[in-house]
This record gives sequence, structure tokens and C-alpha cells, in this order.
Amino acid sequence: MMRILLFLGTNLAVILVASITLRLLGVEPYLTAQGINFNALLIFCFIFGMAGSMVSLFISKWMAKRTTGTVIIEQPSNSSEKWLVDTVAELAREAGIKTPEVGIFPAQQSNAFATGWNKDDALVAVSAGLLNRMRPEEIRAVLAHEIGHVANGDMVTLALIQGVLNTFVMFFARVVAQLVDSFLRRDDGEGLGFFGYFAVVIVAEIVFGLIASAIVAWFSRFREYRADAAGARLAGSGAMINALARLKAETQMPDQMPDTLTAFAITTGQTRKLMEKLFASHPPLDERIRALKEAAYRD
Repeated sequence: MMRILLFLGTNLAVILVASITLRLLGVEPYLTAQGINFNALLIFCFIFGMAGSMVSLFISKWMAKRTTGTVIIEQPSNSSEKWLVDTVAELAREAGIKTPEVGIFPAQQSNAFATGWNKDDALVAVSAGLLNRMRPEEIRAVLAHEIGHVANGDMVTLALIQGVLNTFVMFFARVVAQLVDSFLRRDDGEGLGFFGYFAVVIVAEIVFGLIASAIVAWFSRFREYRADAAGARLAGSGAMINALARLKAETQMPDQMPDTLTAFAITTGQTRKLMEKLFASHPPLDERIRALKEAAYRD
């Protein structure tokens, strides 16, 4: 199943490492002889919950380049690369943002993504397959969609949402562990013990983390419609619809986009199962095309 967040792997790793390290060092300031200090627990979880999300955001461009093999166009070496750089610059000016870095990654499927920690320090990359198979007006629409993500501040917004959800995942995982520990102490007086408490926290974080991922996926699907609308404004509704239709025709091709980058790719192929729909980062292409047609009709 395709993962839904650009920074999910790093984000989860930071949370788990923080939890393990703090527990092994005995740094649990929210635990007192009287039980949980909920104010201290919330502050603790907010600091470390946000840390995972912010670290992922700040290294997102570096991670994207490494995982996709994206080559940044420093100086265009041919007319196709020059057109690509010029088109991104033009769309960025129209959207009112600084021109992002432009790159190409070696994938045969038509795809593209945008990432970066703020609007004026972003990266927009397209696959070699997209450049080879799409018409210029369709490529321009795809680029406009990605510029829409950047201009809308989707990377930062998604990071903040993930950080807040991380906070509550860590918070409720520790509340659950403490409740289990209290229940066992009342029953036999021994409680969970060091490793038992640690194990319950990790299991609860995984369970609550899945719930949080479903919430983030819902927001991710919502912002895809916003990015499509931005693409339609910048490149024209017809071009945006044609580009999505072309992507739909290619959804049976193997997807070569790394899992951690699918949240900011323009497509992730077909969603086949109910659970995949729940955690899908993108709405079905048919629904996106229909939304654009309805918007064009209203206008």
C-alpha cells in the first residue's frame, strides 16, 4: 500500500527514537508518585511530537533528491530542460512565489512532485516519462499543479497537522500505558514493570499512529483538489483535465515513486481496496477530473 506522507518514515523514526531514548534514560517528567501530570505530559508530547514533523519538513528536499535520484537542472543542457526551467519560473511568478529548484528524476511513469520547507525554498521535479510522453500544455498543467502545492503552503500545513497529531498520539499512548499499569497494580500489585510499560507505549503509538495517518490522508486528499484548482487557474482547465486524463491512462504502469514521496506526487495510481482508500493520499483521478469539469461549468 502506498504511504501517504512525504516525511512519514523520518517522522515516525524520530518519535520512536525519542520515546525509547527518554524511557531508557528514565526521563519521564510527567510521571509522579501520584500518577500522571497531564500538563507536563502534554508539553513533553508537543515538543517531541513536533520535532519529528519539523525534522522531516526541513530535510524534505534532501530526502526527495536522494530517494528519487532527482538531478537538479543547474544549467539547461538542451531545449527541453530550458523550456522546463522557464515554464516553472513563469508559473512561480504568476503564483507570487520564488522560483523553486527544478529537477528530473528517472522514472518511466508520468509523475511529478513538489517539496520544500517553505514557499521560497521549494523543489519541483518531473519524471523522465512525463517529459517523454506528455504534450507541452499537459506538462505545463502538471507543473502548475505542483506550483499550486507550493503556493498554498501545503508542505508546511501538512507538517503542522502531523506535528499536532504526533502530540496526541504520544499523549494518549502514555495515558493508555498508565491506565493499564494502574489496573494491573490494583489487581496484583506489580503493574507492568519497566519493559511492559515501554511495550504498551510503543504498541499504542503504532495503533494511534494509524488513526492519525488516516486523518492526514483525508487532509491530503482535500489539498489535491485545491492544487488541481490552482493548476487550472495557472494553466487552464482544459489542460489540467487533459493532463489528469493522460495520467489516468497510465495508472496500470508500475509506480516508481518512493513510498515516502507519494503525498506530494501528482498521482499514485489506482486505489484498489477499502483500506487503501482510507489511507490514500490522492482522490481517484475520475473524481478529480469531475471536480474540475464542474468548476469550469460553474465559471
